[in-house]
Amino acid sequence: MAARYVLSQSGSQFHFVLKAGNNEVILQGERYTARQKALAGIASVRANALYEDRYLRKNAANGQPMFNLMAANGQVIGTSETYTSTGAREIGIRSVMSNGPDAPIDDQT
Repeated sequence: MAARYVLSQSGSQFHFVLKAGNNEVILQGERYTARQKALAGIASVRANALYEDRYLRKNAANGQPMFNLMAANGQVIGTSETYTSTGAREIGIRSVMSNGPDAPIDDQT
């Protein structure tokens, strides 16, 4: 299975995740009040995924490595899952870099 963005709706909110080919979530967006805003979030991931300097490497509250994908204006576009090591986090970043720009949208709304 190829990587894809899964766009879903819960009540009046919309949300997207980027799933790798193995169906693991590698990036998730925030909750949006409109479908069009969620689609704009996906477009922003596509536009920023290739830029190494847009990945903010950090640790979650529990100390595990994670990352945020940032827009040029510093706004968070997407957040990763937590990883067991910094090496695993780098693999996650590379996966977003390679899959993010071209992954199709699986619209489940």
